[in-house]
Amino acid sequence: MAAVRDPEATKARIFEAAVAEFARHGIAGARIDRIAAGAKANKQLIYAYFGNKAELFSQVVGKCMVDLAAAVPVDPDDIEGFMDRLMDYHAAHPALLRLLYWEGIEYGTAELPDEAERQEHYARKVAAVRDGQDRGVISDAIPARHLLFMLTALANWATVVPQMNRILIGGEEDDRDRLRASVKEAARRLTAR
Repeated sequence: MAAVRDPEATKARIFEAAVAEFARHGIAGARIDRIAAGAKANKQLIYAYFGNKAELFSQVVGKCMVDLAAAVPVDPDDIEGFMDRLMDYHAAHPALLRLLYWEGIEYGTAELPDEAERQEHYARKVAAVRDGQDRGVISDAIPARHLLFMLTALANWATVVPQMNRILIGGEEDDRDRLRASVKEAARRLTAR
């Protein structure tokens, strides 16, 4: 009896293998052969389901960003909680930041394949920050777009450069807890009225 194929399960395995491969090697260094082996799928299925390697990378990053948006919405009434959730998310999903940095290396300032969709995603987050500014919950001294950029950078940097985190801050749990408290204090000061 022939095995029953499950296209959705195969797509999910390919996606997970692609996340790992792209996070480890970037677009240029990633290999479809390794993705296929990791997913226990053939290369033709990857091309049929996702297109070429650049299209697959774009879909991987896009889906990871959508997942982040759903998991960590901006809450201008609770900036500390937002920072905690963002730092926790990135600690639990370090591949996302590696993917974003590989994307930055590969594309630089050139337009991204899914840039319009991402601009819509971030427009909603910026609108939430602006709403907090309009309501007087957070300072409007820094434009909403700039403020969101700065808050995101504060939350992400320790995960992006773990070697600098270890060298400057230390590797002990107390050091990590103190850094988290410092990041939240910086966010509080950036957003204080």
